[in-house]
Amino acid sequence: MKTERLLLAALLVLLSCERVDVPSVSGDDTVYHGLIELGERLEDPYSVDNITKALENLYPSKGRVEIEPTDLYMRFLPQTEDEYRLLESSVSIISDHPLDYRIVREGDYYHDPSLPEGDITWQYVVVPKDYKAPSGLRCELIDKCYISEHDAVTRASDIDWAAVEREAFRITGNESLLEPETKAASVCPAGRITVVDPVLNEGKPFGVAEVMVVCNSFVKFSSAYTDRDGYYEMPVSFSSEPRYRLVFKNRKGFSLGLNLVLLPASISTLGKGSPEGKDACVMPSDDGGLYRRCVVNNSAYDYYSRCVGTDLDIPAPPRNLSIWILGEIKGGSAAMLHQGVFTDLGQLSEKYGKYADLLNIFLPDITIGCGDIKDYNSIYALTVHELAHASHYMSAGKEYWQEYIKYILRSFVYENGSAYGNGHGEGAGYCEVGEMWAYFMESALFRDRYGGSMPDVGTSYWFRPQILRYLYERGMTRGEMFKALKPSVTSAEDLEDELITLYPERETQIRQVFNRYARS
Repeated sequence: MKTERLLLAALLVLLSCERVDVPSVSGDDTVYHGLIELGERLEDPYSVDNITKALENLYPSKGRVEIEPTDLYMRFLPQTEDEYRLLESSVSIISDHPLDYRIVREGDYYHDPSLPEGDITWQYVVVPKDYKAPSGLRCELIDKCYISEHDAVTRASDIDWAAVEREAFRITGNESLLEPETKAASVCPAGRITVVDPVLNEGKPFGVAEVMVVCNSFVKFSSAYTDRDGYYEMPVSFSSEPRYRLVFKNRKGFSLGLNLVLLPASISTLGKGSPEGKDACVMPSDDGGLYRRCVVNNSAYDYYSRCVGTDLDIPAPPRNLSIWILGEIKGGSAAMLHQGVFTDLGQLSEKYGKYADLLNIFLPDITIGCGDIKDYNSIYALTVHELAHASHYMSAGKEYWQEYIKYILRSFVYENGSAYGNGHGEGAGYCEVGEMWAYFMESALFRDRYGGSMPDVGTSYWFRPQILRYLYERGMTRGEMFKALKPSVTSAEDLEDELITLYPERETQIRQVFNRYARS
């Protein structure tokens, strides 16, 4: 039993657990980042019946106009990750809470109290009227809806659909949600989402890059990605106050989880805002979860952006990379579980606490443990360290990574919780090459961002990242080093030989540095 607990803990601190130190969100309403609290159910102004009544009230001379639904308001109950992914691939936006209830307290997530805590909760979607639900998924139709922007025929008519929408809000008792008549009747929300790094750019805010902003009023949704500077503009107009949320699924392809519920991407609420848009500046003093998500998002976005031939000249991590941010855990990991590296988790999850069910359903590739780090630069350093591992994985492959993980787990269990061991166990060479690369990259990228002298993180360990630093300071590029990280390079000796093979003109220099830092 003790061994099993150690294995469970090791999975979260995998590959980098032994670290070496290195205007608020806008809005009038208080914004919480825990569980959403729902109030009473409201009447949906966008139902076909209510839009029909509103149209009759405003245009009585037209008589009864037959309104055909443009959308369906449905809910699904996936049982597995595969079912969730199937649903996700068939719709544009998913909500984990019903859309026609009063929000008593804002939050980032919701779990239906009628369902067991470890199960995936009901997922609510608004889909076109001709939507075909994936076969096998449990689903229910809640309502048939009419959203005029989705109906090209009626949008071309002489009807003021913004006025009809407002009338539908009035007759359903939701008039208080409308903007005053003195403001624009309908407008496309636009704004900017920013974050602050206190030690960079004189503490001036800069954009939260290429994350999804989602807003909705009942079943009327719109979404847009921010650009690299944090600006967004919705393609759909609103006359009522929408609720705004950040969905941390980046345009680069990676996603950030988790909300301690079964979601593949973290969601942070920004609360209600004007239909004209909502700005938010996320400060270090604001909610820790939201700040961490913005920092990890930008750190990963910068890393992916630099993995090009004109810059780092190394492979970017997988586009579908799954990153978990764990506020109560120290250190990080790059187990690449979502990529299928290590799938036999039965023995690892029985005692895994509140993360057990999540682990079995949504496997992370990378974990970022922020239990002992809160500032931007420390989170940045940990994030790029793990992403350097993910780039290495792209070259080394699954079999290599499997051996890497086995060494880490054995070391953690049998060497008193030391994830890196003493460097002499079976498979130590995999760890030697992997950590040498990741710690070197962490130091080099940290200096690129913050200037000054290069940090010496990891240089006290037996795998000696100072070898790569020495070569880098003497003109070898990071891309040139990376070319040596082949699947066959499973020890420092292999790395030395491969570097000499690739760059015979540097043989003397390469042999000197490996001899200088040779292990006893």
